Amino acid sequence: MAGSWDELRQARAARPPVLVDDAGAERAAVALILRDAPAGMEILFIRRAEHPQDPWSGQMAFPGGRREPGDAELRLTAIRETAEEIGIDLAACAQPLGALDELRATARLRPMNLVITPFVFRLTSPAEVRLSDEVRSIHWLPLEQLLSEKARSTMEYVHQSTALQFPCLRLEGLVIWGLSYRMFECLASLLAAAAGGTQEEAAGVRNAPAR
Repeated sequence: MAGSWDELRQARAARPPVLVDDAGAERAAVALILRDAPAGMEILFIRRAEHPQDPWSGQMAFPGGRREPGDAELRLTAIRETAEEIGIDLAACAQPLGALDELRATARLRPMNLVITPFVFRLTSPAEVRLSDEVRSIHWLPLEQLLSEKARSTMEYVHQSTALQFPCLRLEGLVIWGLSYRMFECLASLLAAAAGGTQEEAAGVRNAPAR
């Protein structure tokens, strides 16, 4: 179970995020958006629209995208992309809680020349959702259920005629795996620390095989 918002901020401040040292890589940012709900904290996921040129077509993800020249910093990339993809203006209705570990993007098990920085936000006021054509749907999922052992599972991914098993989360008929799963595991470690546990208790497969 997660601690309070103040405890989450303190846990974030206690461990600087791990950075990917690659000055030549392209950069992107995503937003992990949390909110209060009657049953506890919830986190927002999107389901990406089906598109043949999207390596993550149709998968569960967080809103975000590549940095553009006009973005003064990566946090602003996450804010801009969230507004473009789902219409939520994080600058107006959310508090930034800090960055998580950077991850090198992979697609179909191949590393990409792209490093992604996840940023955590707390939604502080109601926000209207307007989906772009890049997003099929959004899903507010309860953190307590996502953090439970019941949500942990594996999924089969066939690559070059070989069936591979990857860790995932299964909840409400949704499957969260790959990069999104690894980002969530990093958040889970902070939530465990905020609740008084150790980060290792929730780290799980932080270094799970990339997809």
